[in-house]
Amino acid sequence: MNEVPDPKPHRRRPRYSGKHPRRFEDKYKEHAPERYPELIAHVRQRGMTPAGQHVPIMVEEVLATLAPRAGDRGVDATLGYGGHARRFLDRIRPGGQLLGLDADPIELPKTVERLRGLDHDEQALLARRTNFASLGATLCEVGWNDGVDFLFADLGVSSMQIDDPTRGFAFKHDGPLDMRMNPSRGVSAAQWLERATFEQIKTALRENADEAYADPLALALAGRRASLRTTRELAELIHSALPRLDDDGTDLVVRRVFQALRIQVNDEFGVLEALLRQIPDALRSGGRAAVLTFHSGEDRRVKKAFERACAAGQFAEVSDGVVRASFDERRANPRSGPAKLRWARKA
Repeated sequence: MNEVPDPKPHRRRPRYSGKHPRRFEDKYKEHAPERYPELIAHVRQRGMTPAGQHVPIMVEEVLATLAPRAGDRGVDATLGYGGHARRFLDRIRPGGQLLGLDADPIELPKTVERLRGLDHDEQALLARRTNFASLGATLCEVGWNDGVDFLFADLGVSSMQIDDPTRGFAFKHDGPLDMRMNPSRGVSAAQWLERATFEQIKTALRENADEAYADPLALALAGRRASLRTTRELAELIHSALPRLDDDGTDLVVRRVFQALRIQVNDEFGVLEALLRQIPDALRSGGRAAVLTFHSGEDRRVKKAFERACAAGQFAEVSDGVVRASFDERRANPRSGPAKLRWARKA
């Protein structure tokens, strides 16, 4: 007599204290937007970003700047959650193609699957796991040697990365002091701090975040370099190093220190400058490029690179100033507040 296997035991969802889950991993409804659309809408109405998601910034302004149209070939150099890419793909139908680049091995497959589910097949959307410093090589690899009609880069860290404590990008919840866009490559923030000298730490704080308290912070960080392993430990050390500041003031410093370390660990300025050098050659005649930045170091580099290329005759026109998010968008999505958009058009 064949035995009937026991049914799989029911596993209850882990309980959490309070009425609403506070930990990123417990927010199961926010991680399933297709099942709980009302909750997602409610979270966004409160000016918050649902866990595991990213609200694209200045979408209409980007579309107006790049003007993608049916049959165009384009690049989204920072695919992220796919919010901008989704709109590009809709605009370039029929016959258009979009190449999406992203170095994050955790989020890229999720985004590709999400866009495939919106009927964007392998012909319309090509995805490559790489950062945008390899733009030229990737265009050659996919056979786009004559360039593209538009290119977009959003330099902000995605909300999925910021909100997930296991990535170590923020101090709201404790997590490993990592901060790598690709956790399988390079050294973590903790490892970099352990090896860096006082002068290297001070330089990173000044150049990557314009940090006014770079000297005392570098001294504190150098003194604790071997014992810093979590985001909370780093935040607490910064607070203790600046006892005269109130909590709000110190939290601003903590954000700047996290920004500086993230930029250092991922060589963000070096990667950005590599992209900016390649953009003119990556565009077809009349092609358009737009870059969305989130702090002065990025914006300064984009502005100067566009101006140099224009002076050299590679661009026919560049933006005279920056485009900012509207008041309504800044109110609905506070993370859009520091965003600056610059554009260029090829001769």
